[in-house]
Amino acid sequence: MGFLYSQQTFRDRYLRANITGTTESEDPRKSSLDLRTSRRHDVAMSLPPKNAIPLYFQVQQALASSITTGKLPAGSQLPSEEELILQYGVSRTTVRKAIQELERLEVVEIRRGKGTFVREAKLIQELTALTGFVEDMVEIGLKPSARVLSTQTLPATEEVARQLRLPIGTEVMQIKRVRLADDSPVSLDETYLPLSLGSKVVEDDLEVYPIFSLLEGKYDTPLLEADYRIEAVSATAFVAEALGVEEKSPILLIERVTYSLDQKPVDFEKLFYRGDKLKLTTRLRRRPAPFRLDALPEISPKKAP
Repeated sequence: MGFLYSQQTFRDRYLRANITGTTESEDPRKSSLDLRTSRRHDVAMSLPPKNAIPLYFQVQQALASSITTGKLPAGSQLPSEEELILQYGVSRTTVRKAIQELERLEVVEIRRGKGTFVREAKLIQELTALTGFVEDMVEIGLKPSARVLSTQTLPATEEVARQLRLPIGTEVMQIKRVRLADDSPVSLDETYLPLSLGSKVVEDDLEVYPIFSLLEGKYDTPLLEADYRIEAVSATAFVAEALGVEEKSPILLIERVTYSLDQKPVDFEKLFYRGDKLKLTTRLRRRPAPFRLDALPEISPKKAP
């Protein structure tokens, strides 16, 4: 499960482009953005008077360039419509179209009555390999860290027992941690380990060492594959406080069961990701068509009543 950092995709597309060209897509409206940054002043860039590229896209691209270079950092406000009209010498309609495109691409958000603000960066998570949080953050150049909230031994609930293939009531180790990227909370991890492993793992500094690395490197437990289940849920009061979001905010819950040798489950996790920090992506291969076209049943249109 690897991550891509949206800012890199954003920067690659827009720094390769210039005012007289387009991004990788031949149709500028089909370009995709994945990150943002912003400041409310010093965004000066003139537009060529004669150009085949639509004016709204030139304004969009100019603003995107200021975002990728850090002139407009994440969370800050864009200049007002009036300022942009004067700055670029275009109509209000053109400015609004440029802003709408940036909003559609999730680069900015329009807050009614307040203005337009650059969105925070999102992590793009590729569901293609089994990796841990620290591996993913290091790969994309972010500093991973953790804050341990609690560790405790408790009897396995029906759900935990089913996932770890243990009798209900068997003692397991529960570990709760907040995972951070560049000191910003990204996820709350609720981990359940068989007591034979968990009692060892909690003796280590879990704010420094990832559980995956400890299992494989110290406790001779190879991790081979995992099952993932993903759903959108509302943040409980506890989860909201841990992640620094409002209660009932939309978050992603990823349930992961990781298997060792002989398909033995050794780690069951509930990963609560901030909905504004993560985007999931994968590529699926088409299975061979199970039916020949001539074998499909004839479908007759419904008769009008």
